[in-house]
Amino acid sequence: MGRRARTRDGVGRDLLKGAVAGAVATFVMGKVTNYMYEHEDREARREEDDARGGRSSYEAAAEKAAAAAGTSLDRRQRAQAGSALHWALGIGAGAAYAVLRRRFQGLGAAAGTAFGTGFWAFMDEGLGPALGLTPGATAFPWQTHARGLVGHLTFGTVTDGTLRLLDRVT
Repeated sequence: MGRRARTRDGVGRDLLKGAVAGAVATFVMGKVTNYMYEHEDREARREEDDARGGRSSYEAAAEKAAAAAGTSLDRRQRAQAGSALHWALGIGAGAAYAVLRRRFQGLGAAAGTAFGTGFWAFMDEGLGPALGLTPGATAFPWQTHARGLVGHLTFGTVTDGTLRLLDRVT
């Protein structure tokens, strides 16, 4: 087998393992952030809910996509489509991280936390507001930002840890 075929097989294997790791990390992140949200100060939760207009950034993205396609979503459809977008992003990010992580091996165990921090800054603090999926950062209490950071640190470390485990067993 030539080098090109081995590389292609390696990338395909990494994409598959990364998709699995991204799904595991999305699940764990959801558990952590839901727990944090449920135990936050009631006033902070109300302030966040008011700022979001009662919908997540994923639901806002689903609504925008539906509008671009010339249709609309009811509340249940919006929630389902938002959840599907959330899972797709997590699985896709895990797959991308799996392919890229070998290029950043010098980071060692910190690679997952660096990935999680970067993902939080780019998605939650940057892209979401830039696309109009969420209001700007000042619309939210500090607890919202802290929960997002903790959630994405969880996502990054669980993705990295799952990949390290899969590397050992495959």
